[in-house]
Amino acid sequence: MENWQRAFILHTRSYTESSLLADLFVENIGKVTVLAKGVRRKSSSLKGMLQPFTPLIVQYSGQGNIKTLRKVEAMSLALPLVSVFLYSAFYLNELLHRVLVAETEIPTLFDDYLKSLQQLAQQIPAENVLRTFELSLLENLGYHVDFFHCCITGDDIVKSMHYQYQSEKGFMSSLLQNSTSFTGEQVLALGKRQFNNEETLKAAKRFTRMALKPYVGSKPFKSRELFLKI
Repeated sequence: MENWQRAFILHTRSYTESSLLADLFVENIGKVTVLAKGVRRKSSSLKGMLQPFTPLIVQYSGQGNIKTLRKVEAMSLALPLVSVFLYSAFYLNELLHRVLVAETEIPTLFDDYLKSLQQLAQQIPAENVLRTFELSLLENLGYHVDFFHCCITGDDIVKSMHYQYQSEKGFMSSLLQNSTSFTGEQVLALGKRQFNNEETLKAAKRFTRMALKPYVGSKPFKSRELFLKI
């Protein structure tokens, strides 16, 4: 049996009349699918614990793709998320569920995720939290782009110039202005993860959508549909 591990629920689905399959985000392990036997019974004490955004510690066992959940305890109540902040947290879960490869450790991502949930619970502007997490996720996935130098010449990025983004290569100076071009100020904001105005924030969203597309595909996010209803 594994040792106790910190974890969060990313996604659950019914499995037989009384059980659940749960996809966990486990510290130092990554995404793990577990069978939670009997938790859908009214008498189960675990039913209320297996909810998104509740900090858990878990034990599970097994060698296959689906482990068996043995023990679970809530470390605290679910983080207090409401309105746009709740929908933003659901987006983080949906993003991780799509991107993470089963049992592939990404060392710092668990702490980045926990920090993002805490910031959303504190009602720090959601768009800033999401863009910062997406950039951290890309970095953890090995998607390294230099936001401070032109990828062709190596010259420093200049705020007043325009740059064309080349997928997985970086930014090159250009006179073109289109959907893949950014100002130097916007590129530097991406590198510093500091979005101090509406324009840099919009540019960050445009960049992360382009950069994440190879990982998430073209299927719409269900959580984005929730945003449209606000």
